[in-house]
Amino acid sequence: MPKFYARRRLGFLAAFTGLIASAGLLNGPAASAALPTPVSAATARSYLATLTVATENRTGYNRDLFPHWITQSGSCNTRETVLKRDGSGVVTDSSCAATSGSWYSPYDGATWSAASDVDIDHLVPLAEAWDSGAGSWTTSRRQSFANDLTRPQLLAVTDNVNQSKGDQDPATWMPSRTAYRCTYVRAWVQVKYYYDLSVDSAEKSALQNHLASC
Repeated sequence: MPKFYARRRLGFLAAFTGLIASAGLLNGPAASAALPTPVSAATARSYLATLTVATENRTGYNRDLFPHWITQSGSCNTRETVLKRDGSGVVTDSSCAATSGSWYSPYDGATWSAASDVDIDHLVPLAEAWDSGAGSWTTSRRQSFANDLTRPQLLAVTDNVNQSKGDQDPATWMPSRTAYRCTYVRAWVQVKYYYDLSVDSAEKSALQNHLASC
């Protein structure tokens, strides 16, 4: 192939690749999510052994009982803070809303260039927390749980992946990227241990199985 046509072909491929990446269709980690590092697998296994095993109870649950996306600093709320933490090259306006940036979703490996394509996942869902003991908490403690930036509880991920996860625990839902599953279960157990939440029997069995291969 003549060099001229080879260069044209390479130029076209580069432009096409860039277009796909800007649409969030490539799986390369243009930006790595910055979930606080969870405890080791060994520590998670020891934590899990101490968690109470109990049947879940959703009586009285309402998402509004977990005040979330509270102000963290200045005009930035929790969602905006996590978007800035987990993104790359994030630019915000005067109200702290992200106007540009790049977000890599470790659950599915997709990269997004619009904040509207990204949800902030409660790794241990609010409904799951309620089922596991948060129903007896004060509103203040539920607010702390829903906005916890210290534990590995909040993570920027692809919005429809977060929505498909819903309120499921590891017995019925795990990230499609197998490389992230060890991190996920370590974080899950750490959050449940810190907040003294129970696990049901299927959940504990799934956690044990995943931690055994970490």
